[in-house]
Amino acid sequence: MLPEVRAAMEPFLEAAFGNPSSLHHWGQAAHDAVEEARRRVAAGLHCAPDEIVFTGSGTEADNLALLGVVAAARGDRRRIVTTAIEHYAVLRACQFLRRHGCEVAYVPADSAGLVDPDTVAAALDERTCLISVMHANNETGVVQPVEAIGELAWHRGIAFHVDAVQTFGRLVVDPDRMSADLIAVSAHKLNGPKGVGALYVRRGMVLEALIHGGGQERGRRAGTENVAGIVGFGCAAEMHRRHAAVWEPQWRRLRDRLEEGLSQRVDGLRVNGSRQRRLGNTSNIGFAGVPSRDLVLALDQLGIAASSGSACTSERPGPSHVLLAMGQSPEDADSAVRFSLGWGNSDADIDRVLAVVPAVVQRLRARRLRP
Repeated sequence: MLPEVRAAMEPFLEAAFGNPSSLHHWGQAAHDAVEEARRRVAAGLHCAPDEIVFTGSGTEADNLALLGVVAAARGDRRRIVTTAIEHYAVLRACQFLRRHGCEVAYVPADSAGLVDPDTVAAALDERTCLISVMHANNETGVVQPVEAIGELAWHRGIAFHVDAVQTFGRLVVDPDRMSADLIAVSAHKLNGPKGVGALYVRRGMVLEALIHGGGQERGRRAGTENVAGIVGFGCAAEMHRRHAAVWEPQWRRLRDRLEEGLSQRVDGLRVNGSRQRRLGNTSNIGFAGVPSRDLVLALDQLGIAASSGSACTSERPGPSHVLLAMGQSPEDADSAVRFSLGWGNSDADIDRVLAVVPAVVQRLRARRLRP
């Protein structure tokens, strides 16, 4: 967490602990803080503050978008077109909708992890009420052509949802540029607090609420607001809006140095996903012959945090669904590790990884070859 974010949150964990819906001055102070955070998040998303709905996570924002659109759909327009490489927040929501009579079409990705807009267009029909495509993949960092997909959605009169959890604060996330009606974002990807997200909802968009109660968030999401978390989100969004142009090239330089150094030191290494269309902070690397879970646990013991895919799937071992969808074999997909870089990382961290990983990979390969 950025120190500025922590400092902004602290008053709302102690003295300024009012309920934003209360009329007394403690409540109104909390209300004002929430609305200031809403303005800050909206500024980062190039939209109006009243188009921001605060949620408990990026996952909840994705679910509100998908389930809310389908619940509000008229007639037989109960069909979603999405991709095979989406985050489980979207894929599991789609599975739920299928069990309740909604049709879902999954568009494949190519070997570089990119989705072809023409393939999306071919999957559309008159029953499609929503297209859902992530801005950048959470495992590979590959940036999708959402502008082109959004344009075809706009011409067809179909709502377009973008999961921008990975890109908000790093790339330009502009609803008009993307022709997006719904955009999900999350605070913890911005060095903000966990447990708070937001959904951009374009004015005029018909969307059913999932959580009912007191009518907070203009009736989109009931429940007393997480004031401290929302304030932290607003501060994190503002910090990234100011500094992303400096931070992003630094992360890209560290990522490139990491990949180049490992390529020189480890045989049988591959970088997964497009090299040209990628976030600067994400590196998905396959180590042939080494199960990713074994490598992640070995690195953890040495003080290095990596992952074998999405953190949300760490309790479900097995090959990455993203890499399988990109055409990799189960063995190759199960040998990939994601290294994520961000604020606070330095060249010393890269030096540490380059010094440790080759020997760990060699040891794990040798162990598998034993009779």
